[in-house]
Amino acid sequence: MEAIGILLMYPVNSYLEQELDKRFKLLRYWTQPKQREFVAQHAESIRAVVGNATIGADADLIDALPKLEIVSSFSVGLDKVDLTKCKEKGIRVTNTPDVLTEDVADLAIGLMLAVLRRICECDKYVRRGAWKLGDFKLTTKFSGKRIGIIGLGRIGLAVAERAEAFDCPISYHSRSKKANTKYTYYGSVVELASNSDILVIACALTPETTHIVNREVIDALGPKGVLINIGRGPHVDEAELVSALVEGRLGGAGLDVFEKEPEVPEQLFGLENVVLLPHVGSGTVEARAVMADLVLGNLEAHFSSKPLLTPVV
Repeated sequence: MEAIGILLMYPVNSYLEQELDKRFKLLRYWTQPKQREFVAQHAESIRAVVGNATIGADADLIDALPKLEIVSSFSVGLDKVDLTKCKEKGIRVTNTPDVLTEDVADLAIGLMLAVLRRICECDKYVRRGAWKLGDFKLTTKFSGKRIGIIGLGRIGLAVAERAEAFDCPISYHSRSKKANTKYTYYGSVVELASNSDILVIACALTPETTHIVNREVIDALGPKGVLINIGRGPHVDEAELVSALVEGRLGGAGLDVFEKEPEVPEQLFGLENVVLLPHVGSGTVEARAVMADLVLGNLEAHFSSKPLLTPVV
């Protein structure tokens, strides 16, 4: 398989990059100053694209690669891959589901605790010596808070199961009511937010879910409510979120993702009721190793004419 061209779109963990380089003809897209020319130069040899949550395969790239057979995403989300174009051209698509579910759900709970108990601010308080001058102010209890989840898929369900251990009542919104679940269903996000203390975004990013959290939803969540986003940045109207936090119309936020990563609104930097993370939901050694093996396994299966491990298209 050493002659098969693999276009790697973005830096990934060293293990995956080394294994791709060892098994295939690896081409590193992000290192090229003239990327269009680079793609055109190698178009006839590139048979696979490996992307992630930052950059995948859009229609222009797909059209520029006449020999492309498969797009293997080093992520569960596929909003950076033009799935319609892939279907039209018979290009296979894979992702890395399930393996990151636990880590992302763990992080969601961590963000809830960090925001409500002001863990990051407490840490700063100790480090700057302020504790010697007096105790830290009182914070807010997490156990028993009403948790509303947008999207009750693998990750949403894992968040719900963890939150139940804290005696949190669970409700959710999704495209349709789920069978075999005891959680309360709400037919709109506004209704869900109105009945939640903490609103968690855990759905896939689609045109329909872009800005699913807007001003109306934020106002329904209210000045004591907390927004947790472990989905994708464009799920939230970021300008409205910033405005609500600055004006005190929203109680707090824990954000792992942003609309224009790695750019983050500077207005959030000085707010102690906001916890900001650099999109690290699946960022554990364990999860990334399994994700890498899935990418490699899907590529080797495809080029060996075997069934894909995690087919999407």
